Formats: sequence, C-alpha cells, structure tokens
Amino acid sequence: MFSRRFEPPQVSSSSTKSFSSKTSGRHRRASSSIAKDAGVSKRTVEPGRRRAGTVSNAGSESTVGGNISAIVTLVVGQEQRIFAAHENILGASPFFSSVLKNQMMDSQTKKISLPDEEPEVFSSILEFLYKGDYYPRLVHNKKRNTWELEQAGEDGRSEATIYHHSVEGELLKDTAIYCAAEKYGLEELKRVSLRKQGLQSGIQASTILASARYAYANTPDTDSKLRAHYLALIIRSRGTFKRSGTMQLEMFNGNTQLFFDLFVALCNHVDDISSVATSPRTPRSGRPF
Repeated sequence: MFSRRFEPPQVSSSSTKSFSSKTSGRHRRASSSIAKDAGVSKRTVEPGRRRAGTVSNAGSESTVGGNISAIVTLVVGQEQRIFAAHENILGASPFFSSVLKNQMMDSQTKKISLPDEEPEVFSSILEFLYKGDYYPRLVHNKKRNTWELEQAGEDGRSEATIYHHSVEGELLKDTAIYCAAEKYGLEELKRVSLRKQGLQSGIQASTILASARYAYANTPDTDSKLRAHYLALIIRSRGTFKRSGTMQLEMFNGNTQLFFDLFVALCNHVDDISSVATSPRTPRSGRPF
C-alpha cells in the first residue's frame, strides 16, 4: 500500500546550472556526464534531500554517445521553471520528437513551453529519460522477491504526493507521472510508474479518490491498467472509505466513469465470493474441487 508522507525540500530555480559550450576533446567521456548536463546533479546528495532537476543557459551543445546533440530549453509550469535536455534524449518521446521536427529552430533557439505540466513531474520524467528510473527508485528485495521503493532520510520516508494546479490539490505523484507518460508516449515510464502505484501507505482517502478521478480524466478508455489499480484499491479499502464519508461526497458530485466501473467491479467481487462459498468442498482440505 502507501507509505507515510513527508514534505520534499523546495528546489529554487536560482540553483540552476549552466552547460559548458566546450565540445573539443571530450566527446568520448560525455556519455558518463549525461545526467549532469541534463540538470540531474551528480553531486553527493544529503539523505532526505532530492536532486535538483532544473538547469539554465540552454543554447550550447553537448555530446551524447560521441555525437553532438543540441540542448533544448523547456519552460515548465505556471511558475515557468527552466529545464534543459539533449535533443536526442527528448527524441525518445514521440511527443517531443514531433514538436522538435515541426518547429524551425536552430541550435541557439530550441525552446519548448509546457505551461500545463508540473515541474515536479517533469523533473522525474527527465530523470527517467537519462537514468531509466526516477526518485524514489525501485529496489528489488531478493529475500522477499518483491519490489520496494528505496528509502530516503533517517526515517525512511519519501514523498508520495504533489500539489497539482489542475485539481488545485494533492495527487499521488506516481499517478501524475503515469498520466504524463501517456501524454508523451513513454511506455516504459508508464510501466515503471505503474509498478510504484500502491507502494506508499498512509494516504488520505480524499487524495486517493482525487488521484483516481485524475487517472480517469487523463488516460484513454483502452488503457485500463491504472484504472484497474484504483478500483482494486478502493475495494480493498472499502471500510476506510465508508468511515471517511469522502466516497459519498464524491459520488454525489459524480461526472466520472469511475463510479460505474467501481460498481461493476464490486458486483464481480461479490459474485466471486458467492461462487467460492457455494462451491463443493473436500472433507479434508475444505477447498473447492
């Protein structure tokens, strides 16, 4: 389920880093400094602190895999936070690849505006594009053969929610990242963020329902994996939702496919229980034939 929550440290845009415009004699070593060039700091980070993902002065060029790649400036969110990334790294996304191809830009003016995106979400997307995962990263527990989130800080807590302007409230961060991955066409990021769903606990019922509504509003009907996760979660935690009164208010407000799907899922759940209860049992094991 969901882990306890703590407030992540704020990363000021004044802490941004600039890129070097020197490209001579260091192309072969540039692949080891990709994360640094893209705004994910390579410095040792104190426990409990998050790496900054913001950069500035994006008009220079850097190398990736021995090839020169232009730097693209990205202006993100209502606060207009500045990020930067290599063009060929962004090209892994069909969304950004299309934007860059359709704009007539030279290496000094490559710029993309994302006013509706949350900086916290986009920072995680960039981190994934360069490293294959985002903070907090997935860790495989070999002893239990399960996936867990890495622990951060002395109390082992990691951020679980973010403030999202589109809902004017808290959302589960992994859900917001999944929906952004859907928008940008990053299937592997969807898989990673989906695996992280449910690995946090201690989340308020209102936040879970707000995240479920957001998931329904920002995923197509054909993408049922995240929706199914929330349906199962609500059913498992039905006692909590009944006591909170939040579900009644949400159902009164309506205007979402969520509650019809939840009704169908609950009916199927009851049918499964009834089927098991009426199945013939063996005298010894008590299990159905």
